[in-house]
Amino acid sequence: MIRVRKLHKTLGSQEVLRGIDLEIKKGETCVILGRSGCGKSVLLKHFVGLLQPTSGEVFVDGEDIARLPERELGRIRKKVGILFQSGALFDSMNVGENIAFPLREAGLRDPAVIEEKVAEALEMVDLAGEQEKMPENLSGGMRKRVGLARTIVSRPECILFDEPTTGLDPIASDSINHLIRRLQKRLSVTSVVVTHDMKTAYHTADRIAYLHEGRIYFLGSADQLRHSRDPVLQNFIEGRSGDSD
Repeated sequence: MIRVRKLHKTLGSQEVLRGIDLEIKKGETCVILGRSGCGKSVLLKHFVGLLQPTSGEVFVDGEDIARLPERELGRIRKKVGILFQSGALFDSMNVGENIAFPLREAGLRDPAVIEEKVAEALEMVDLAGEQEKMPENLSGGMRKRVGLARTIVSRPECILFDEPTTGLDPIASDSINHLIRRLQKRLSVTSVVVTHDMKTAYHTADRIAYLHEGRIYFLGSADQLRHSRDPVLQNFIEGRSGDSD
């Protein structure tokens, strides 16, 4: 579904990505792990054309999007939805209007069809009947789920999750992790989850890519990561800085 080759990205004077090679298969959940500030979100934004590479290639569903003009990226973004850290809801719209927004932007005008699609998306994220609530009255976990409902209402082939459990309590985080797995099975979507949370990685991943110093340092299953004796990976898994006292 997504393939990047020799991807480099420089922001200002900092080389953030230093030659990323990664393939994400259709229908899998690939977790991109790494320390804060290592470039995970920068990599994710290349998958939907929000950033263009300094050099290298980015393929989505077989098409190189790295040099596509903005007007042609719209059809790519119909295939790839993104759930931002905050949920990115419009505070002036209620839940139903927020979820309906991408449908209306795509030209859908039939109120009955919109209502049906919104209700179905809310049911899939365990928020059935919450159309009238305003974002200010939602908990952090509910905002994330409404954001996810808005992402899936147009039925993308791939969903990108940018730190989906950041700022949530353990119970809300667990509920989001279960949702990621459930939606993968129900919708047969490809999922890419950017996180630094090991519980999310272990619970959701078919494969895990560990980003370190701008490169893919490890790529494999959760079990392979868990049993690795590599000190860089072990320090991350155990939450150790790696600095000596």
